[in-house]
Amino acid sequence: MNLKAQLNLSLFKKIAVSAAELNMPVYVVGGFVRDIFLKRESKDIDFVVVGDGVKLAQKFAARIRGQHQVNIFKNFGTAMVHYKDLQLEFVGARKESYRPDSRKPQVTGGTLEDDQKRRDFTINALAISLNADNYGELVDPFEGVMDIENKVLRTPLDPDITFSDDPLRMMRAIRFSSQLGFSVLPETFQAIHRNRERIKIVSGERISEELNKIILSDVPSNGFKLLDESGLLELIFPQFLALKGAESREGKGHKDNFYHTLEVLDRIAPNTSDLWLRWAAILHDIGKPATKRYHPELGWTFHGHEAKGARMVAQIFRQMRLPLNEKMKFVQKMVALHLRPIVLSEEEVTDSAIRRLLFEAGDDIDDLMTLCEADITSKNREKVKRYMSNFTKVRQKLKEIEEKDRIRNWQPPVSGEIIMQTFGLAPGKKVGQIKMAIREAILDGELENNFEKAYRFMIAEGIRMGLTPENELS
Repeated sequence: MNLKAQLNLSLFKKIAVSAAELNMPVYVVGGFVRDIFLKRESKDIDFVVVGDGVKLAQKFAARIRGQHQVNIFKNFGTAMVHYKDLQLEFVGARKESYRPDSRKPQVTGGTLEDDQKRRDFTINALAISLNADNYGELVDPFEGVMDIENKVLRTPLDPDITFSDDPLRMMRAIRFSSQLGFSVLPETFQAIHRNRERIKIVSGERISEELNKIILSDVPSNGFKLLDESGLLELIFPQFLALKGAESREGKGHKDNFYHTLEVLDRIAPNTSDLWLRWAAILHDIGKPATKRYHPELGWTFHGHEAKGARMVAQIFRQMRLPLNEKMKFVQKMVALHLRPIVLSEEEVTDSAIRRLLFEAGDDIDDLMTLCEADITSKNREKVKRYMSNFTKVRQKLKEIEEKDRIRNWQPPVSGEIIMQTFGLAPGKKVGQIKMAIREAILDGELENNFEKAYRFMIAEGIRMGLTPENELS
């Protein structure tokens, strides 16, 4: 591979000239170099300077003029420059040492070799010189290119020290394995298992950041299986591991809901890159361990697991430092409703049932259907074929009812204010009962979805409850 050709961009030439003027050797390092060999596009470029990285960033920004602000992070000794659609980070070569109770290193200046030694994996310890005497030359002291060719992950130094110093690297190993399809070298993986308890000193935000990248990989189950085998999953996400295991009594068994969930996650992955819909796939059966019961006649049941699971979502999001906003509410909705289309597909699809589903799912109906289709993981091909055929009918019925009744994100045509004004009521239980009666009648198809008919229905319902219209609209 001609690395000089890869570095023919004027950007690299300008950085090289700026570094030469400061008499500071500079190298392109890390993920950008790795991705050249993997033929992957990268918008983030890291530069290691044997000297002051902030000074080089400032010199480069002055050279390219324009509105290129240098963002300096004093605590880390780094500087960042946004250049066109690229994000450039400059840092001085460094040595690191760690205290047992923290993953934040004590940093001192160092050589390029020192800086490469502190990298997490050999594939990220590659460097390319931008210096005049050897421009474009690869510096690969740990045979990272060979590891890329062999698709293996290993640490530059003793893996026990690497993972103990910064335990987040254990999550990163599994994330890279999942994203790139690389295997973790056996001795490296064993070190992850030995040091798994060290993950407890890492913040929930950083763990979730890596976990989300695993979830967004092409085959996310690979990452979760490694998390399980390493012992990390039990420490970072015990509720998910609680799904594991298949129990049998009197010849009646149930499927292993852990592996079923991973299959659902893999099945949904080709159909959506939405992180939160993938989280819904992970959590759709999370309430099953708490609702699991055995009945001699019925066998194993998980009644109400969708409602229990929806209630667990907030606790899990809080524990994992995930956003407690509309994204969490979306996942809650998907978990709460995930059985509804499946039940519909097993029965004759009525207009009333479709209206209710549209009303409750709103604009998320298409995502719900995508989740439900992924949830059909039976080994019985005929059963899968039947379900998928029925789902096609449900989708068609959803389209027909939506076009006819416009129920998606619908609100009853008579508001609570009109009910209170008509009957002279203050806010309270009776207003809610009348509003609910109108809604149910429309969803059941007993009442047309328009104001005039709904208003007359409201009057009749109020009188039936013993109320007298005081301010009836003409």
